[in-house]
Amino acid sequence: MTLNDLKGIIEGLLFAAGDEGLTCKQIAEVLDSEEITVLNVLNELALEYKDNTRGMQLVEVAGTFQLATKKEHAMYYKRLAYSPTHTGLSQASLETLAIVAYKQPITRVEIEEVRGVKSDKAIHTLVTKLLIKEVGRAEGTGRAILYGTTKEFLDYFGLNSLDNLPVLPEAVDEMAIEEEADLFFKKFEESFDGVNVK
Repeated sequence: MTLNDLKGIIEGLLFAAGDEGLTCKQIAEVLDSEEITVLNVLNELALEYKDNTRGMQLVEVAGTFQLATKKEHAMYYKRLAYSPTHTGLSQASLETLAIVAYKQPITRVEIEEVRGVKSDKAIHTLVTKLLIKEVGRAEGTGRAILYGTTKEFLDYFGLNSLDNLPVLPEAVDEMAIEEEADLFFKKFEESFDGVNVK
């Protein structure tokens, strides 16, 4: 395996690891290589990333290495994060948003119980679009994050307050819970049909 091969693989591993990063030991185990070899490659990568033409940098935080954006480019990332997008919400995101809107404050596990599927990606999308946010922590073991809607949610959907959400019937029994969830999504879509979600 050439030095360039190692650089490419390690760069890919760090990208895949995201914010958690990887220790030199973890990378060495994945590559079935010596830690000193990995450290040398990381040092070379760090030097390459110091080039002013690169948009990323290699940083070491508490013994883990991770790829990060450069501070001097921060204003552009803020523009990207806060600028309106022309893409609407996916079905999964819309379902998740409807559940949060009607059941807030609510945990991820509770959202997944209503949807019946994992909702991590949808929650991340909604947080990124500033439509939902962390509003506290649940009592009990783990102190799960509670989610609620934001002022931006009201702005995006032209609502004065959550009282303006369409009224939904209460579930009569356990069998009606799934039907109620389906009604959430249908009513939510109908109420805001044609609204250009940013």
